[in-house]
Amino acid sequence: MLQPYACQPQASRGRLHEESYSTFRTPFQRDRDRIIHSSAFRRLKHKTQVFVEHEGDYYRTRLTHTIEVAQVARTIAGALGLNTDLAEAVALAHDLGHPPFGHTGEDALALLMEPYGGFDHNAQALRIVTKLERHYADFDGLNLTWETLEGIAKHNGPVEPPWNYALAGVNGMWDLELGTNASAEAQVAAVADDCAYNHHDLHDGLRAGLFTEADLCELPVLGECFATVDKLYPGLDPMRRRHEALRRVFGVMVEDVIAVARNRLEALQPQSVDDIRNMQGPIIRFSKPLYQNIKAIKSFLFTRMYRAPTVVVERKRVTGMVNALFPLFLERPELLPDDWQDDVAKALAKGNEEGRTEIARVVLDYVAGMTDRFAIQEYTRLVESA
Repeated sequence: MLQPYACQPQASRGRLHEESYSTFRTPFQRDRDRIIHSSAFRRLKHKTQVFVEHEGDYYRTRLTHTIEVAQVARTIAGALGLNTDLAEAVALAHDLGHPPFGHTGEDALALLMEPYGGFDHNAQALRIVTKLERHYADFDGLNLTWETLEGIAKHNGPVEPPWNYALAGVNGMWDLELGTNASAEAQVAAVADDCAYNHHDLHDGLRAGLFTEADLCELPVLGECFATVDKLYPGLDPMRRRHEALRRVFGVMVEDVIAVARNRLEALQPQSVDDIRNMQGPIIRFSKPLYQNIKAIKSFLFTRMYRAPTVVVERKRVTGMVNALFPLFLERPELLPDDWQDDVAKALAKGNEEGRTEIARVVLDYVAGMTDRFAIQEYTRLVESA
């Protein structure tokens, strides 16, 4: 039974292109399934979080991260009486717009796209699911419901103008009410993202040797979790000790979110999803004490992992690749594959200035869609071997 403030599938605002109702799947289940079967979703398996995809088989990729986020989102949404299918759909789509090389690639493309309307991975995810997936006979994109598109656009909170051109374009087709909160289900997906990456970045950083368990024991939450494991399992094998401690960290975060949300929902008594959207701030969030502890953990990870000397060297290398590929395709769009040439021709037909902007956006769509390994291959073929 869903709570009154949950998104009810039978009350969905529908799809941009009208379709018949499925006899055995709700609209949000269909959204989830379309995302899973999309080309962009498959490519996540060769896109990285922090480490470049080829550096090791045990490090998380965007795909494994996304699966973990979806699992956490289902758990939290189910505990709160929310629509688990919608929470899962938003979680599965939340990273579709990420370019190769993680946040490093996004930073590079954002700078390159400044003259052409900017770049943001959330806006790019919307562009993918409304335009770039071209498999259906009746429409471009996946024709997702309004609620799923809303969740992709603003799961991290209201989006104030000026908007990225991709976000503005989608919002121009269909008003996503960008100035309000997202549904509780989308907020769950955002918090699940925080839980998942804080947990697995600790795992990956340990595996990479960027810090030790002793370092983590100096941090809030982590010290208590390691102490609990040591008390329950003295002399435990180091790898098992690590796993037992970090899974408890995961549990602390998820249980905190559920407890805080239940208290806030009980106090505020929202009676509809629009009550959630019009609240002052999110309904789904960490408690203030845990939020401060997570900030300390994030600060540690930023210094010891995201800006570790070996990671910085790799960031510089892959930034150079993006900075070489983008202007090369911009100046020579004929190098794009044949199935991109219709888009190139349409862009060129718009004239000099507008045409160049459109070409830049076509190039962005192509480069942002690359996996790590394909971007490296293309750089080797077109730049190093030229």
